[in-house]
Amino acid sequence: MNKILVFLFFTMHTGILFGQKDSLKNLSVSAYGEFYYSRDFSDSKSTEKPNFIYNHKKLNQLSANLLLVRAKYDNKTLRANLGLMAGDYAKYNLSSEPELSRYLYDANIGIRLSDKNNIWLDAGIFPSHIGFESAISADCWTLTRSILAENSPYYESGIKMSYTSDSEKLNLAFLILNGWQKIRRPDLIQNPSFGLQLNYRISNKLLFNYSNFTGRERLNDIKSIRSFHNLYLQYDLGTKAGLIAGFDFGTDKFNPDEHGIWLSPVLIVRYEIVKNLSMAARAELYQDKKQIIIPTNTAGGFNVSGFSGNINYQINEKIQFRVEGKLYSSPDRIFDNNLNRNYNMTTSLSFKI
Repeated sequence: MNKILVFLFFTMHTGILFGQKDSLKNLSVSAYGEFYYSRDFSDSKSTEKPNFIYNHKKLNQLSANLLLVRAKYDNKTLRANLGLMAGDYAKYNLSSEPELSRYLYDANIGIRLSDKNNIWLDAGIFPSHIGFESAISADCWTLTRSILAENSPYYESGIKMSYTSDSEKLNLAFLILNGWQKIRRPDLIQNPSFGLQLNYRISNKLLFNYSNFTGRERLNDIKSIRSFHNLYLQYDLGTKAGLIAGFDFGTDKFNPDEHGIWLSPVLIVRYEIVKNLSMAARAELYQDKKQIIIPTNTAGGFNVSGFSGNINYQINEKIQFRVEGKLYSSPDRIFDNNLNRNYNMTTSLSFKI
């Protein structure tokens, strides 16, 4: 299925390029790369960060988190995207996918359904409609991702219908998906999953977003429907300062008879110290006491609070250097060496072309 998708993408993309004289004007190519080094200060003997972390995963070695090349085509009635990637993000986030799919950041094609209204129908592989963080670290306020982002979908596959108002203040999307961060639907789950997104710019400074997911995710005898909700407010004071307040809430069965919940509030603030030099801080909590998303094999389940702070230096418009310190704390001893705390520091250098 994935081979067919890629073949169709290239076939249609090539036909567009050679069928119109001005088509090259509608094609853009970009590249992104991020290299990092992380150090754990908790006397850990591990070469990797805890099992609930999927980005900037390796310890005590220089690594690439994401190397990405993307081609984008848009002629106002037809659009297509293809992103090829490598690095830790691809290795750890897509480890359960078919081998070919692990190199696809996105691969989708869409048509505009209305001349008067901005309504699109897209199909393929997309970045997730959930959350305010992405795999591209340079687009995020913090160097590393929150626990909330690491344990909800980064990508999805299926069909999406979307609408954007003429003022571009309102964006709506309805999705039919192959599952919770799935490119290929699991053989034992025949029914599709569904997603909804409402993104509304209340003012020039304030943005509200609500996204959800509904679908079956259990592959064993536990028959249940996962329900997940993501909300966030983003307040911007131009380039000088900003605030993001987010909240995730989900429910699913943890045994044949009982449902459990998991939740995660997060708060991020950023501030520009001087031109090209900024800082950000994050406070977060992730509670999954029934271990639906993150297993710990402890009586209290997963109940971790996190605090981080980072300094960002924009060397030029294409290159950024960042340093971040982070602390995780848990009532239970879930970290290496039977500890209930974990300290680490990460530095990164990213570039956009």
